[in-house]
Amino acid sequence: MKLSLSAGCTCPNRDGTIAAGGCSFCSEGGSGDFAAPFAPVKEQIRKAKKLVDPKFPKTMPAEERKYIAYFQSFTNTYGDTGRLEKLYCETAEQPEIVILSIGTRPDCLGEEVMEMLAGLNRIKPVWVELGLQTIHQRTADSFGRGYTLPVFEEAVRKLKAAGITVIVHVILGLPGESREDMLETVKYIAAFEPRIDGIKLQLLHVLKGTRLGAQYRQDLFPVMTMEEYTDLVVDCLKLLPEDMIVHRMTGDAPKKLLIAPAWSADKKRVLNMLRAKITAARRESRPETSVLDNL
Repeated sequence: MKLSLSAGCTCPNRDGTIAAGGCSFCSEGGSGDFAAPFAPVKEQIRKAKKLVDPKFPKTMPAEERKYIAYFQSFTNTYGDTGRLEKLYCETAEQPEIVILSIGTRPDCLGEEVMEMLAGLNRIKPVWVELGLQTIHQRTADSFGRGYTLPVFEEAVRKLKAAGITVIVHVILGLPGESREDMLETVKYIAAFEPRIDGIKLQLLHVLKGTRLGAQYRQDLFPVMTMEEYTDLVVDCLKLLPEDMIVHRMTGDAPKKLLIAPAWSADKKRVLNMLRAKITAARRESRPETSVLDNL
């Protein structure tokens, strides 16, 4: 099970180093609204385990339960590297933690950070999750990403050279992007060398307290229907190589913050529709293999 934890970081796109206020879609929680509040990491782990342990089989002994420590909110390689290294080492030393998953920006992977990540990777496997969202610069500029595609490419090469697992986040439904634009982003990730290990496909959530939320209330830009989104996800899966891990096909937003699309709050219904469409697509799959064949 995955434990959503906080490293107590901020983001260069929030504190004025690059920009202020973050990306237009990013909530006040730094896209980690379900993460535990920042506290000593053992306390965070204890509280997070209470939330996820009911999902384990009731007959499974506590000592057999294993966890991924997911540092999700804000930019988790930004700040004092010594402090972060101590925090992550303490996390990795917990016997029930089997993987460290660290969300960050590609432009926050300097030499000291890379040395830290390589050292951690010798203790426990490290996943680094990069928020690319789109390959299209016009879209990135519109939501204020703050770095260009070559920065992302260099980050992936450095991480892979260090033997670190790389997972890339993509947002489907960003304003101004066509269906083909989104598929082009997925094709790019599928074909990237060195091979990217995993992908997260995330529905765009329009949230209260964000610039995107204010924009939506002003001009009501179109958002995808559930039918459109699930069709698109299946077409994205068809593009991915069979050895790429799909870590997410949809996502949650706090209901108290969600403006649109309203249908995304019914996650069980979304997942059921995805399962049905994936099953149908497998029956009609092309001779060449894709990640779809493993779902």
